[in-house]
Amino acid sequence: MNILMLSDVYFPRVNGVSTSIRTFARELQRLGHRVTIVAPAYGEADENGEFETLRLRARGIFFDPEDRLIRRSALRNAAVELAQRRWDVIHVHTPFRAHQLGVMLRKFTRRPLVETYHTYFEPYAKHYFPWLPAGPLRFIARSISRRLCREVDHLIVPTQQMEGVLNQYGITTPTTIIPTGIDLDEFTGGDGARFRQAQGIRADQPTLVTVSRLAAEKNIGFLLEVARALLDEFPDLAFVIAGEGPDAEALRAKGRALGLEKHLRFPGNLDRRTTLLDCYRAGDVFVFASPTETQGLVLIEAMALGVPIVSTAVMGTATVLRDVRSARISGENVAEFAGHVAALLRSSAARAQLSAAGREDAGAWSAPVLMRKTIDLYERLAQQQTT
Repeated sequence: MNILMLSDVYFPRVNGVSTSIRTFARELQRLGHRVTIVAPAYGEADENGEFETLRLRARGIFFDPEDRLIRRSALRNAAVELAQRRWDVIHVHTPFRAHQLGVMLRKFTRRPLVETYHTYFEPYAKHYFPWLPAGPLRFIARSISRRLCREVDHLIVPTQQMEGVLNQYGITTPTTIIPTGIDLDEFTGGDGARFRQAQGIRADQPTLVTVSRLAAEKNIGFLLEVARALLDEFPDLAFVIAGEGPDAEALRAKGRALGLEKHLRFPGNLDRRTTLLDCYRAGDVFVFASPTETQGLVLIEAMALGVPIVSTAVMGTATVLRDVRSARISGENVAEFAGHVAALLRSSAARAQLSAAGREDAGAWSAPVLMRKTIDLYERLAQQQTT
Protein backbone atom coordinates (compact mmCIF):
# COMPACT_ATOMS: atom_id res chain seq x y z
CA MET A 1 0.00 0.00 0.00
CA ASN A 2 1.02 3.62 -0.58
CA ILE A 3 0.30 5.62 2.57
CA LEU A 4 0.43 9.42 2.71
CA MET A 5 0.88 10.80 6.24
CA LEU A 6 0.23 14.50 6.86
CA SER A 7 1.18 16.38 10.01
CA ASP A 8 1.74 19.88 11.35
CA VAL A 9 4.55 18.52 13.56
CA TYR A 10 7.40 16.11 12.97
CA PHE A 11 11.02 15.74 13.97
CA PRO A 12 13.14 17.69 14.78
CA ARG A 13 10.13 18.89 16.82
CA VAL A 14 10.10 16.43 19.69
CA ASN A 15 6.72 15.39 21.10
CA GLY A 16 4.39 12.41 21.29
CA VAL A 17 2.85 13.05 17.87
CA SER A 18 6.25 13.07 16.14
CA THR A 19 7.17 9.85 17.91
CA SER A 20 3.85 8.26 17.01
CA ILE A 21 4.19 9.14 13.32
CA ARG A 22 7.70 7.73 13.11
CA THR A 23 6.62 4.54 14.89
CA PHE A 24 3.70 4.13 12.46
CA ALA A 25 5.92 4.79 9.46
CA ARG A 26 8.68 2.42 10.55
CA GLU A 27 6.27 -0.44 11.12
CA LEU A 28 4.50 0.14 7.82
CA GLN A 29 7.81 0.24 5.97
CA ARG A 30 9.03 -2.90 7.78
CA LEU A 31 5.92 -4.72 6.58
CA GLY A 32 6.56 -3.73 2.96
CA HIS A 33 4.33 -0.68 2.59
CA ARG A 34 5.47 2.65 1.19
CA VAL A 35 5.16 5.76 3.37
CA THR A 36 5.44 9.43 2.46
CA ILE A 37 5.39 12.02 5.25
CA VAL A 38 4.41 15.66 4.67
CA ALA A 39 5.40 18.05 7.46
CA PRO A 40 6.54 21.64 8.05
CA ALA A 41 10.06 22.76 7.26
CA TYR A 42 11.95 23.69 10.43
CA GLY A 43 15.33 24.50 8.90
CA GLU A 44 18.70 22.82 8.77
CA ALA A 45 17.81 20.30 11.49
CA ASP A 46 15.01 18.68 9.43
CA GLU A 47 15.03 14.90 9.54
CA ASN A 48 14.46 13.48 6.07
CA GLY A 49 16.52 10.32 5.61
CA GLU A 50 14.43 7.41 6.84
CA PHE A 51 11.30 7.88 4.71
CA GLU A 52 10.25 10.02 1.78
CA THR A 53 9.62 13.28 3.64
CA LEU A 54 8.25 16.37 1.93
CA ARG A 55 8.86 19.59 3.86
CA LEU A 56 6.49 22.50 3.26
CA ARG A 57 7.42 26.14 3.81
CA ALA A 58 6.21 27.30 7.21
CA ARG A 59 6.40 30.27 9.55
CA GLY A 60 6.89 30.59 13.28
CA ILE A 61 4.03 30.87 15.78
CA PHE A 62 4.43 33.74 18.24
CA PHE A 63 2.86 32.00 21.26
CA ASP A 64 4.52 28.62 20.60
CA PRO A 65 8.02 29.12 19.20
CA GLU A 66 8.77 25.38 18.94
CA ASP A 67 6.09 24.86 16.31
CA ARG A 68 5.57 25.96 12.72
CA LEU A 69 2.46 26.84 10.70
CA ILE A 70 2.54 25.64 7.09
CA ARG A 71 2.06 28.56 4.70
CA ARG A 72 -1.17 28.59 2.68
CA SER A 73 0.71 28.95 -0.61
CA ALA A 74 2.78 25.86 0.20
CA LEU A 75 -0.42 24.01 1.04
CA ARG A 76 -1.98 24.76 -2.33
CA ASN A 77 1.16 23.79 -4.24
CA ALA A 78 1.48 20.55 -2.29
CA ALA A 79 -2.16 19.64 -2.95
CA VAL A 80 -1.66 20.00 -6.71
CA GLU A 81 1.56 17.95 -6.65
CA LEU A 82 0.35 15.19 -4.35
CA ALA A 83 -2.96 14.79 -6.18
CA GLN A 84 -1.01 13.54 -9.22
CA ARG A 85 0.25 10.52 -7.28
CA ARG A 86 -1.53 7.30 -6.36
CA TRP A 87 -2.37 6.79 -2.70
CA ASP A 88 -4.28 3.98 -1.06
CA VAL A 89 -4.97 5.90 2.16
CA ILE A 90 -4.37 9.46 3.36
CA HIS A 91 -3.69 9.61 7.10
CA VAL A 92 -3.74 12.97 8.93
CA HIS A 93 -2.18 13.30 12.38
CA THR A 94 -2.96 16.91 13.33
CA PRO A 95 -5.99 19.19 12.91
CA PHE A 96 -4.47 22.34 11.44
CA ARG A 97 -3.00 22.96 7.96
CA ALA A 98 -2.25 19.24 7.56
CA HIS A 99 -5.95 18.54 8.05
CA GLN A 100 -6.82 21.13 5.42
CA LEU A 101 -4.40 19.48 3.00
CA GLY A 102 -5.92 16.08 3.72
CA VAL A 103 -9.45 17.35 3.03
CA MET A 104 -8.30 18.86 -0.28
CA LEU A 105 -6.61 15.62 -1.32
CA ARG A 106 -9.64 13.56 -0.34
CA LYS A 107 -11.70 15.69 -2.72
CA PHE A 108 -9.12 15.55 -5.54
CA THR A 109 -8.17 11.87 -5.29
CA ARG A 110 -11.31 10.30 -3.77
CA ARG A 111 -9.09 8.23 -1.49
CA PRO A 112 -10.13 7.48 2.11
CA LEU A 113 -9.08 10.06 4.69
CA VAL A 114 -8.18 8.80 8.18
CA GLU A 115 -7.32 11.09 11.06
CA THR A 116 -5.75 10.18 14.39
CA TYR A 117 -7.11 12.22 17.29
CA HIS A 118 -3.80 12.49 19.17
CA THR A 119 -4.47 15.49 21.38
CA TYR A 120 -7.23 16.29 23.86
CA PHE A 121 -7.56 19.96 22.92
CA GLU A 122 -10.23 21.08 25.35
CA PRO A 123 -8.00 21.15 28.47
CA TYR A 124 -5.05 22.45 26.42
CA ALA A 125 -7.03 25.50 25.34
CA LYS A 126 -7.36 26.93 28.85
CA HIS A 127 -3.56 27.01 29.19
CA TYR A 128 -2.91 28.72 25.86
CA PHE A 129 -5.87 31.13 25.95
CA PRO A 130 -6.27 31.84 29.69
CA TRP A 131 -7.88 35.24 29.06
CA LEU A 132 -10.99 33.62 27.50
CA PRO A 133 -13.87 32.48 29.77
CA ALA A 134 -13.97 28.70 30.33
CA GLY A 135 -17.50 28.21 28.99
CA PRO A 136 -17.04 29.85 25.57
CA LEU A 137 -13.58 28.28 25.26
CA ARG A 138 -15.03 24.82 25.83
CA PHE A 139 -17.82 25.51 23.32
CA ILE A 140 -15.30 26.63 20.69
CA ALA A 141 -13.00 23.62 21.22
CA ARG A 142 -15.90 21.19 20.93
CA SER A 143 -17.41 22.91 17.89
CA ILE A 144 -14.08 22.84 16.05
CA SER A 145 -13.61 19.17 16.91
CA ARG A 146 -17.06 18.30 15.56
CA ARG A 147 -16.41 20.17 12.31
CA LEU A 148 -13.00 18.59 11.76
CA CYS A 149 -14.21 15.08 12.46
CA ARG A 150 -17.11 15.44 10.00
CA GLU A 151 -14.59 16.08 7.22
CA VAL A 152 -12.83 12.70 7.46
CA ASP A 153 -13.92 9.14 6.68
CA HIS A 154 -12.60 7.47 9.81
CA LEU A 155 -11.04 8.39 13.15
CA ILE A 156 -8.34 6.57 15.07
CA VAL A 157 -8.20 7.23 18.81
CA PRO A 158 -5.54 5.78 21.13
CA THR A 159 -7.77 4.88 24.08
CA GLN A 160 -11.35 4.17 25.10
CA GLN A 161 -11.32 7.33 27.23
CA MET A 162 -10.65 9.48 24.18
CA GLU A 163 -13.40 7.72 22.25
CA GLY A 164 -15.73 8.56 25.14
CA VAL A 165 -14.81 12.25 24.90
CA LEU A 166 -15.67 12.30 21.19
CA ASN A 167 -18.95 10.54 21.88
CA GLN A 168 -19.78 13.26 24.43
CA TYR A 169 -19.10 15.84 21.73
CA GLY A 170 -21.75 14.18 19.56
CA ILE A 171 -19.23 13.09 16.91
CA THR A 172 -20.62 10.30 14.71
CA THR A 173 -17.66 9.65 12.41
CA PRO A 174 -16.71 5.93 12.56
CA THR A 175 -13.97 5.38 15.13
CA THR A 176 -11.42 2.66 15.85
CA ILE A 177 -9.32 2.44 19.01
CA ILE A 178 -5.70 1.78 18.09
CA PRO A 179 -2.95 2.84 20.50
CA THR A 180 0.34 3.91 18.94
CA GLY A 181 2.57 1.61 20.93
CA ILE A 182 6.36 1.60 20.89
CA ASP A 183 9.13 -0.42 19.28
CA LEU A 184 10.35 -2.41 22.27
CA ASP A 185 13.65 -3.10 20.51
CA GLU A 186 14.45 0.62 20.79
CA PHE A 187 14.02 0.54 24.56
CA THR A 188 16.76 -1.73 25.76
CA GLY A 189 20.13 -0.91 27.28
CA GLY A 190 20.81 2.57 28.58
CA ASP A 191 23.46 3.50 31.12
CA GLY A 192 22.03 5.27 34.16
CA ALA A 193 25.42 5.57 35.84
CA ARG A 194 26.79 7.43 32.82
CA PHE A 195 23.87 9.85 32.85
CA ARG A 196 24.19 10.46 36.59
CA GLN A 197 27.86 11.21 36.23
CA ALA A 198 27.20 13.66 33.39
CA GLN A 199 24.56 15.44 35.48
CA GLY A 200 26.58 15.52 38.70
CA ILE A 201 24.33 13.02 40.51
CA ARG A 202 25.96 10.53 42.88
CA ALA A 203 25.39 6.80 42.37
CA ASP A 204 23.59 6.54 45.74
CA GLN A 205 21.58 9.76 45.42
CA PRO A 206 17.77 9.23 45.33
CA THR A 207 16.69 10.39 41.89
CA LEU A 208 13.35 11.08 40.23
CA VAL A 209 12.98 11.37 36.46
CA THR A 210 10.23 12.69 34.24
CA VAL A 211 10.27 13.04 30.44
CA SER A 212 7.82 15.54 29.00
CA ARG A 213 7.23 18.61 26.95
CA LEU A 214 7.77 21.50 29.35
CA ALA A 215 4.32 23.02 29.07
CA ALA A 216 1.57 23.94 31.52
CA GLU A 217 -0.77 21.13 30.48
CA LYS A 218 1.83 18.52 31.51
CA ASN A 219 1.44 19.46 35.21
CA ILE A 220 5.15 19.45 35.98
CA GLY A 221 4.62 22.21 38.53
CA PHE A 222 2.71 19.66 40.62
CA LEU A 223 5.71 17.31 40.44
CA LEU A 224 7.96 20.12 41.71
CA GLU A 225 5.68 20.45 44.74
CA VAL A 226 5.96 16.69 45.26
CA ALA A 227 9.75 16.95 45.14
CA ARG A 228 9.66 19.72 47.72
CA ALA A 229 7.53 17.56 50.02
CA LEU A 230 10.13 14.77 49.80
CA LEU A 231 13.11 16.90 50.85
CA ASP A 232 12.57 16.50 54.60
CA GLU A 233 13.15 12.75 54.32
CA PHE A 234 15.44 12.81 51.29
CA PRO A 235 17.49 16.02 51.59
CA ASP A 236 19.83 15.09 48.74
CA LEU A 237 17.02 14.22 46.29
CA ALA A 238 17.73 14.88 42.61
CA PHE A 239 14.93 15.49 40.11
CA VAL A 240 15.67 15.23 36.35
CA ILE A 241 13.12 16.99 34.11
CA ALA A 242 13.96 16.02 30.52
CA GLY A 243 12.44 17.87 27.58
CA GLU A 244 11.93 21.36 26.23
CA GLY A 245 8.95 23.64 25.87
CA PRO A 246 7.45 27.08 26.47
CA ASP A 247 7.26 26.65 30.27
CA ALA A 248 10.92 25.81 30.80
CA GLU A 249 11.85 29.12 32.41
CA ALA A 250 8.66 29.24 34.46
CA LEU A 251 9.45 25.79 35.86
CA ARG A 252 12.99 26.84 36.71
CA ALA A 253 11.58 29.88 38.48
CA LYS A 254 9.10 27.78 40.43
CA GLY A 255 11.91 25.42 41.37
CA ARG A 256 13.93 28.32 42.73
CA ALA A 257 10.91 29.61 44.68
CA LEU A 258 10.46 26.17 46.25
CA GLY A 259 14.13 25.96 47.21
CA LEU A 260 14.79 23.18 44.71
CA GLU A 261 17.36 24.84 42.48
CA LYS A 262 20.31 22.64 43.49
CA HIS A 263 18.15 19.51 43.25
CA LEU A 264 16.89 20.02 39.67
CA ARG A 265 18.44 19.02 36.36
CA PHE A 266 17.06 20.23 33.03
CA PRO A 267 18.99 18.33 30.33
CA GLY A 268 16.69 19.40 27.47
CA ASN A 269 15.66 17.08 24.64
CA LEU A 270 17.70 13.89 24.55
CA ASP A 271 18.66 11.52 21.76
CA ARG A 272 16.20 8.63 21.70
CA ARG A 273 18.88 6.07 20.89
CA THR A 274 21.41 7.08 23.55
CA THR A 275 21.01 9.77 26.20
CA LEU A 276 17.24 9.37 26.58
CA LEU A 277 17.69 5.70 27.47
CA ASP A 278 20.44 6.69 29.92
CA CYS A 279 18.13 9.28 31.47
CA TYR A 280 15.33 6.80 32.10
CA ARG A 281 17.77 4.31 33.60
CA ALA A 282 19.18 6.96 35.92
CA GLY A 283 15.88 7.24 37.77
CA ASP A 284 15.00 5.37 40.92
CA VAL A 285 11.41 6.37 40.17
CA PHE A 286 9.75 7.76 37.04
CA VAL A 287 7.08 10.33 37.94
CA PHE A 288 4.25 11.62 35.75
CA ALA A 289 1.10 13.63 36.42
CA SER A 290 -0.24 14.99 33.12
CA PRO A 291 -4.07 15.04 33.01
CA THR A 292 -4.29 15.64 29.26
CA GLU A 293 -2.59 12.62 27.67
CA THR A 294 -4.52 10.68 25.05
CA GLN A 295 -2.10 7.83 25.71
CA GLY A 296 1.12 8.55 27.60
CA LEU A 297 3.92 6.95 25.59
CA VAL A 298 6.59 7.93 28.12
CA LEU A 299 4.98 5.63 30.67
CA ILE A 300 5.31 2.70 28.27
CA GLU A 301 8.92 3.66 27.57
CA ALA A 302 9.69 3.74 31.30
CA MET A 303 8.05 0.32 31.73
CA ALA A 304 10.09 -1.13 28.88
CA LEU A 305 13.30 0.04 30.54
CA GLY A 306 12.27 -1.29 33.94
CA VAL A 307 11.95 2.03 35.75
CA PRO A 308 9.44 1.96 38.65
CA ILE A 309 6.58 4.42 38.04
CA VAL A 310 4.44 6.66 40.19
CA SER A 311 1.75 8.43 38.16
CA THR A 312 -1.73 9.81 38.18
CA ALA A 313 -4.17 7.89 35.97
CA VAL A 314 -6.31 10.30 33.95
CA MET A 315 -7.56 9.98 30.37
CA GLY A 316 -5.06 7.95 28.33
CA THR A 317 -2.75 7.23 31.23
CA ALA A 318 -5.62 5.42 32.94
CA THR A 319 -5.67 2.97 30.04
CA VAL A 320 -1.91 2.48 29.98
CA LEU A 321 -1.76 1.90 33.74
CA ARG A 322 -4.80 -0.37 34.04
CA ASP A 323 -3.82 -3.65 35.75
CA VAL A 324 -0.07 -3.04 35.44
CA ARG A 325 2.35 -4.32 38.08
CA SER A 326 5.14 -1.85 37.34
CA ALA A 327 3.49 1.32 38.67
CA ARG A 328 1.91 2.85 41.74
CA ILE A 329 -1.09 5.05 40.93
CA SER A 330 -1.80 8.23 42.88
CA GLY A 331 -4.39 10.93 42.92
CA GLU A 332 -3.35 14.50 42.15
CA ASN A 333 -2.57 15.23 45.79
CA VAL A 334 0.93 16.25 46.82
CA ALA A 335 0.99 14.31 50.10
CA GLU A 336 -0.47 11.15 48.54
CA PHE A 337 1.83 11.24 45.52
CA ALA A 338 4.90 11.98 47.66
CA GLY A 339 3.93 9.09 49.94
CA HIS A 340 4.01 6.62 47.04
CA VAL A 341 7.37 7.93 45.86
CA ALA A 342 8.85 7.88 49.36
CA ALA A 343 7.79 4.27 49.89
CA LEU A 344 9.69 3.25 46.76
CA LEU A 345 12.76 5.34 47.59
CA ARG A 346 12.93 3.64 51.01
CA SER A 347 12.76 0.11 49.59
CA SER A 348 15.11 -1.26 46.95
CA ALA A 349 13.10 -4.50 47.07
CA ALA A 350 9.86 -2.68 46.18
CA ARG A 351 11.60 -0.90 43.32
CA ALA A 352 13.03 -4.18 42.05
CA GLN A 353 9.58 -5.76 42.09
CA LEU A 354 8.07 -3.00 39.94
CA SER A 355 11.10 -2.95 37.68
CA ALA A 356 10.90 -6.68 36.99
CA ALA A 357 7.27 -6.35 35.85
CA GLY A 358 7.91 -3.44 33.50
CA ARG A 359 8.99 -5.24 30.36
CA GLU A 360 5.99 -7.56 30.44
CA ASP A 361 3.61 -4.64 31.03
CA ALA A 362 5.15 -2.77 28.10
CA GLY A 363 4.72 -5.82 25.85
CA ALA A 364 0.98 -5.13 25.62
CA TRP A 365 1.87 -1.93 23.76
CA SER A 366 4.28 -3.39 21.21
CA ALA A 367 4.01 -1.48 17.94
CA PRO A 368 4.14 -4.54 15.62
CA VAL A 369 1.14 -6.05 17.40
CA LEU A 370 -0.89 -2.84 17.22
CA MET A 371 0.12 -2.00 13.65
CA ARG A 372 -1.71 -5.03 12.32
CA LYS A 373 -4.98 -3.37 13.38
CA THR A 374 -4.01 -0.21 11.51
CA ILE A 375 -3.21 -2.07 8.31
CA ASP A 376 -6.48 -4.00 8.53
CA LEU A 377 -8.30 -0.65 8.81
CA TYR A 378 -6.40 0.83 5.86
CA GLU A 379 -7.20 -2.19 3.69
CA ARG A 380 -10.87 -2.16 4.64
CA LEU A 381 -11.24 1.56 3.89
CA ALA A 382 -9.36 1.29 0.60
CA GLN A 383 -11.58 -1.62 -0.45
CA GLN A 384 -14.76 0.26 0.47
CA GLN A 385 -13.62 3.21 -1.59
CA THR A 386 -13.27 1.09 -4.71
CA THR A 387 -16.61 -0.70 -4.41
